[in-house]
Amino acid sequence: MIIIIQPFSAYLRASARQLFRLLSRVFACCLLSFHLTAQASESPPQDPHRNEAGFFDIHVCNWPKRPLFFMALFSTTRFSELVSVEILDPDNRHIGYLDITRYRPVNNASTPEKRAFISQFDVPADAADGWYQSVVTLKDGSRHRARDFVVVHSMDRPLAINPPDAAENIARPKLLQWQAVAGAKYYQVFIRDEWEGKLVYESGLLARNELAVPDELLVAGGYYSWIIHARDINESVLLGDFNHGSLSPSMTFSISEN
Repeated sequence: MIIIIQPFSAYLRASARQLFRLLSRVFACCLLSFHLTAQASESPPQDPHRNEAGFFDIHVCNWPKRPLFFMALFSTTRFSELVSVEILDPDNRHIGYLDITRYRPVNNASTPEKRAFISQFDVPADAADGWYQSVVTLKDGSRHRARDFVVVHSMDRPLAINPPDAAENIARPKLLQWQAVAGAKYYQVFIRDEWEGKLVYESGLLARNELAVPDELLVAGGYYSWIIHARDINESVLLGDFNHGSLSPSMTFSISEN
């Protein structure tokens, strides 16, 4: 069954629609990076994630206050020809269809317009490791398959060390630090200004479990919340963009007036 994207611990108090746009942007940007890297390098000519219709990737996600789920993604320049994108497990059992009414534009001046379609699905209790498939049907009746190898595993969620969650009236931190997550090689941090009610910072991929806070980002008297996304890899011909990901709960801190 498809799960409509829900706020994770009211992700920094944003609305469900804002959450979808934010996460879509994050994964679309990762996808674009993967595409550009593959195009610029001599990647194997038979990348299983790609077919004549587009690119397929599926991840296992562990987010707060919800069961483990798959996040499936398909991007294509042939979006006007799409009829359906079905997701199958390694035993060719139906998992669900991507919602092709919701998408993220992936634009680059040197390439044709592209759209990334993202949906979430329950991970069945008997979900197996192996090759998951997308079956893309186009308006001309043609069908195109792509595959992504998935190891079903729940990655632990990151937890804050410095500052600790709910810290109050602290000096402006120069570093944000969190517990290293077993199996995670990269992290991404999002910071929200709670007084302003908006996202004010989105990091790139970090190889260490800490973030050097940009100068002037945090202000005296400010109240902030932050989350951390952990992932196991970044770009693999076998496993795609990444295989396992987890998301911390929303954590807060306030800055002293002095």
